[in-house]
Amino acid sequence: MTKKIFCSIFFTSLVVLLSCFVLILGILYSYFGTVQKDQLKTELGIAAKAVETSGIRFLEETDTGNCRLTYVSENGSVLYDSFGKAEEMENHADRREIREALESGTGESTRYSATLTEQTIYYARRLSDGKVLRASVSRMTVLSLVLGMIQAVLVILTVSLVLSVVLANRMAKRIIEPLRELDLDEPLENDSYEELAPVLTHIEHQHRRIAAQDRELAERKNEFYAVIKNMNEGLVLLNEEEMILSMNPAAEYFFQSGGDMTGRNFLSVEKNQEFNRSIERAKKEGHSELVIDRTGKVYQINISRIETEGRVSGTVILVFDITEKVFAERNRREFTANVSHELKTPLQSIMGSAELMENGLVKAEDMSKFVGRIRSEAGRLVTLIEDIIRLSQLDEVTELAFEEVDLYEMAKEETEALLPAARKKHVTISVKGETAVMRGVRQLVREILCNLCDNAIKYNRENGSVCVEVGKYGEEVVLSVTDTGIGIPQEHQARVFERFYRVDKSHSRMIGGTGLGLSIVKHAVQYMDGRIELESRPGEGTKITVAF
Repeated sequence: MTKKIFCSIFFTSLVVLLSCFVLILGILYSYFGTVQKDQLKTELGIAAKAVETSGIRFLEETDTGNCRLTYVSENGSVLYDSFGKAEEMENHADRREIREALESGTGESTRYSATLTEQTIYYARRLSDGKVLRASVSRMTVLSLVLGMIQAVLVILTVSLVLSVVLANRMAKRIIEPLRELDLDEPLENDSYEELAPVLTHIEHQHRRIAAQDRELAERKNEFYAVIKNMNEGLVLLNEEEMILSMNPAAEYFFQSGGDMTGRNFLSVEKNQEFNRSIERAKKEGHSELVIDRTGKVYQINISRIETEGRVSGTVILVFDITEKVFAERNRREFTANVSHELKTPLQSIMGSAELMENGLVKAEDMSKFVGRIRSEAGRLVTLIEDIIRLSQLDEVTELAFEEVDLYEMAKEETEALLPAARKKHVTISVKGETAVMRGVRQLVREILCNLCDNAIKYNRENGSVCVEVGKYGEEVVLSVTDTGIGIPQEHQARVFERFYRVDKSHSRMIGGTGLGLSIVKHAVQYMDGRIELESRPGEGTKITVAF
């Protein structure tokens, strides 16, 4: 802008200077031309009177200086010329000024030299004797005047140009200085040119709009990052060159990035070729999926193409932890297989005994034995079905009524109910502790006590013992069931709460049970937001602790 202002001022000054020079030159040239013409007319008048009085002798005796006098007869022949020989001159009858003087008494004309650098003014007067006296004087043309003054003109022009450059530069800086000092952060606080007021007002409005948009953008950005930060799913955004734009904490954990990876190429984070092929497939087809086992978990990766105005502008990667889903599907298949097997065993026994009885292959004295077996297997089948239904109810998380439950009193009731089974196994069972009231579901608490104590009796040794202890420890109500039974090997302890899982299947079949007791305990404890712990050593016994 400074350059434009400088050029404008400089060229304006130059045009004004040249215009003034031409105008002054024209005025002076015109003025002095008029003076010269008047002077020539005066000199011609004086000379004409002198010639009429003294004749040609006056012309011959007078020094005319720059003024040329020519004496011409009526027929146009030159009688005298102050600048040349009359006899050598051609006839002047055709000259304009001579012709006009012969006709009207006076005449005038102007003629230029061949080079146009000189102009001659002619005035003629007819004398009383019919002859014509002509006076002429040469004057410089404008062109010759300029050429004659060229040195002075160049000096003046050079000085003027230097002054114009200096002054234009200074003026441009003075004009621009207030603009450079403008505070565009606070446009309306500036005390500058009035012409800038609309611009500054517009800038202020723009600032307000931009500030509002920035606030809105920041809010949306914060909302976006708050959402993706708390997502359980991993989220990665890539641009068209597979550079990372954003990666939430869940994705950082999955890819083990170790920190902010924004701006880095995704290939430097994930070197799995199958993963990278899936990204390329998503770019071509729009979407791709793959399943990866990592850190002991199973993840499903969904990759989708992002398009903007018909072109691929990036990729979004979503990482889902489907471990529970996979395990649940595995458990479902195992559960279905186990249920089929567990139902099949007592049914086959019942059908076999019934078939023998139907075909008369059972002796009369053995009939009660076979009927007892049928009743026993049918009871086992009913118990199994009831346990399966109970687990199904717990899986569905149906709403059960919570109430105040005295865990100590309920433990005493359940142990009393199990005394016949304990005596049959020659196992002593006792309850220790104090009153401990908790908020829970009475039926679930009863099932927990029943299953834990029943297992402690079943898997105990001859003349063993079972100790049920209840107490309050801080804000927790704790129940522990300790037995002196066969114990559980370390490698099986993590799975004993799974459905139908048995440490020793042959021994379990011999002592009965459905294999669902500890699984029911686990689900019941989880339903009441409790926790369960197991301590066991083979041959020394087992201790299961439940805290609410």
